[in-house]
Amino acid sequence: MRSIILWMIGIITITTGCEKKGNEIPRVPTWASEAVWYQIFPERFMNGDKSNDPLPKDMEDGWPYKIPEGWQVHPWTSDWYKLQPWEAETGNDFYWNSGVRRYGGDLQGVLDKLDYLQDLGITAIYFNPVFEAPSLHKYDATFYHHIDNNFGPDPEKDREIWESEDHGDPSTWQWTTADKLFLKLIEEAHKRNIKIIIDGVFNHVGNTFWAFEDVVKNQQDSKYKEWFTIKSWDDPNTDENEFDYEGWFGVRDLPEITEDSTGLVKSAADHIHDIVKRWMDPNGDGDPSDGIDGWRLDVADMVNINFWKKFRTWVKEINPEAYITGEIWWHNWDKNEMTNAAPWLQGDTFDAVMNYRFTKSVKHFVMDQETQMTATSFIDSLDAIAFDYPKENLYAMMNLMGSHDVERLASIIVNPDQWYDHWGKPSETPDWDVRKPNETERLIQKLAVGVQMTMPGAPMIYYGDETGMWGGDDPDCRKPMVWPEFEYETETTHPFGKERPHDTVEFNKELFEWYKKLISIRQLNSELSDGEIEYFFADDEKKLLGFKRTLNNNYSIILLNNKNEKAEISIDLKGLSLKEELTNLLNNQKLVAENSKLNFSLEPYQIVILK
Repeated sequence: MRSIILWMIGIITITTGCEKKGNEIPRVPTWASEAVWYQIFPERFMNGDKSNDPLPKDMEDGWPYKIPEGWQVHPWTSDWYKLQPWEAETGNDFYWNSGVRRYGGDLQGVLDKLDYLQDLGITAIYFNPVFEAPSLHKYDATFYHHIDNNFGPDPEKDREIWESEDHGDPSTWQWTTADKLFLKLIEEAHKRNIKIIIDGVFNHVGNTFWAFEDVVKNQQDSKYKEWFTIKSWDDPNTDENEFDYEGWFGVRDLPEITEDSTGLVKSAADHIHDIVKRWMDPNGDGDPSDGIDGWRLDVADMVNINFWKKFRTWVKEINPEAYITGEIWWHNWDKNEMTNAAPWLQGDTFDAVMNYRFTKSVKHFVMDQETQMTATSFIDSLDAIAFDYPKENLYAMMNLMGSHDVERLASIIVNPDQWYDHWGKPSETPDWDVRKPNETERLIQKLAVGVQMTMPGAPMIYYGDETGMWGGDDPDCRKPMVWPEFEYETETTHPFGKERPHDTVEFNKELFEWYKKLISIRQLNSELSDGEIEYFFADDEKKLLGFKRTLNNNYSIILLNNKNEKAEISIDLKGLSLKEELTNLLNNQKLVAENSKLNFSLEPYQIVILK
C-alpha cells in the first residue's frame, strides 16, 4: 500500500462551455451547471388539500385491480410497515398493500412548501409524473395533456372537462382545475427563481390511456391502431378475447408506443409535439416564461435516439434555455454494468442525464466498508466519466445521491457493500436492515453530500434526504415526507414480522442545516459549480483525498477524511499556489500555514472547504 501521493491530474482544464455568444443558442442551458435540484414524488411530498384526496374510483384499472374493503387514504404520519385494519384484512403482505396505498400528496402541498425549498437553497425542481394516471407513481398515463385530477382542487369538475374533449384534437383541449393549479405553481416557483421540469414518459402509456382505450374498443377500426404493436385482434365470433399487444418489458399495464426508423410513429409523435407546446408555452404567445423549463425523459435509452433529436428541436425552438435530461442508466443490470451515455450527449439530443455513474462511484468510495474503493480508484472512476462526456454536459449532469428508483442514501449507508440498485429491500434481501442510521452513519451521509456539493455536475436532492429519511428500494424509498410540524408514529414494524429497533421518525434539523450550508457555499462560490477540478492529494492507506476547484482567480480547496478515525494532514500551499491563510467555509475556522505548510486535523468522516 502506498503512503501520501501528490500529483496533478490531467483533467484540470475542464470548463463548462456554457457561455452564450451573440445570438447563438447555448449547447447546454447557461443555468444548468449552477442548479441545485430537488426531486419531488408528488403523491408523497405534502397533502395540502384533503378535499381532493383519491377515491377508489380514481384507482380503477390500475394494479393490483382490487381495492380492499374499507379502504381509506393512508395516515401520513403512521408507522411505514404497519398494516392498517383494511390492509390486514386483505390477507396480503405489506408489499402488495403498498400498491394500493395513497397518502394524498398534491400540488397545493408543493405550493405550500415552496418557501421551504427556497430556504433550503433549491433552484430547480424535477417532478416525477404529474399527468393523469390511476397509479400512485403516474408512470401509466391516461392523458399527457392533463394534470392528475387528484393533484388539483376539483377532481369531479376535471372529469367533466375530460369527457367534453376529443383527446386527439388539441383544439378541443381545455384547462382543468388541476392544470390551472400547476400553471400557478410554475408561476410561483419562477417568482422564487426556481425552475421546473417534469417527467416525460413517452416510451409507453397506461392501459387507461385515451388512445389505447379507443383501440381496445374499436379494434382494427381505431384510427390509433398504429400507435401500438398489436399481436392479435379480438375475434367477435368467439367468447375468448384474443386481443394482445406489446407491453413495456411484457407488462400489460404499460402498452408500448410503436416505433419506426425515426422513432415513435408519426401520429403518436405529433401528439407528443402538441404536449411539448402545451406545457412549455401554455398560452401560446411565444413567451415560454409561463411554462415548464424542461423535461426529464423516462427510460430514454429504450426510444430510438432519432426521436429524441427531433424532440430536442421542438423543445429548443420554444425555449433555447430549456433543459433536457434523460434516464440513461443500466447497460447490463445482471452484471452491474452502467451505460456510457455519450451517444445521447453529442449536442443534438440531451443536455444531461441522471448521473447514476457518479452516484455509484461515491457509494463505493464513501459508503461501502469491506468493498470500499480507494481514493485513487475514486479519482479514476470520475476521470472515466469526464473522459466519456463532453465538458459542458458533465457540468450540467444531475448528480444524485438517491431517487424514486433506488434505496435512499441513508439506507445504502446502513446496508453497505451491496451492488447499487440490486435487491435493496427486505422482500429481496431477507437480512436487509430497515433501521434508522446511527450517529456514525449520519457522518458518512454528511460526507457523501459534501462530495456531491463540491464536484462538477449539478447536485440533486431526493425529497426528504435532507430531513433524515431512510428506506430501501421502491416502494420503501417513497415514504411520506417528514415535516417538522408533524408528529410521526415510531417505526416498530418489520414487513415480515422480524425484530427491529424502535426508531423515532422526526425532522432532522441538524442534517437539514448541513444541506442548507453546503448549498449556500456552493452558490456563493461559483468555482464549485463552474470551476476546473484538480485532484492534488490522495492517501489510499489513510483514506484521505484533496481536490481544488478554480474559476478565474477564485479557488476552493476540499479535503476529506474517509474513515472513522481522526487524521493528521499536511498540505504544501506553495505547490498549489495558495496563500498562507485559509478559512474553512463550513465553520469559519481560520487556518494559517507555517513555511507554506498547512498542518491540521480532520475528524472522522470530516470534509472541509477552504477558501
